[in-house]
Amino acid sequence: MGRIFRVELDGRIYRCRFCQTHLALAQDLISRSFNCRRGKAYLFNSVANVSVGDKEERMMLSGLHTVADLFCCLCGQNVGWKYELAHDRSQKYKEGKFILERGKLVDGINAEFYIDTRPSGSDADEN
Repeated sequence: MGRIFRVELDGRIYRCRFCQTHLALAQDLISRSFNCRRGKAYLFNSVANVSVGDKEERMMLSGLHTVADLFCCLCGQNVGWKYELAHDRSQKYKEGKFILERGKLVDGINAEFYIDTRPSGSDADEN
């Protein structure tokens, strides 16, 4: 097996929930209004650090599409799919775009900042 090369993205990023590998930039997010079998999904212009599986025909809510599954290049987790071909003319805008499943992502903003809402030690020590 060959070496795995990962790209470190700069800015607000979406990462693999399982291994924290950078997968996409927030600036490449097109839409948050997509769904998959397991919940919400996001449509991106581009992604990084994924391998693309074999093309297959898949019937989706919006019609028949040729898609290829996306796998995290580090942990191998299936994180979404790529739209290769849309058979319906109204769905052509999806071709060449990527879906990442929300449940398999960590938003860089949420993961990097933590707000401690517990009372501070000075108030609790006054007894």
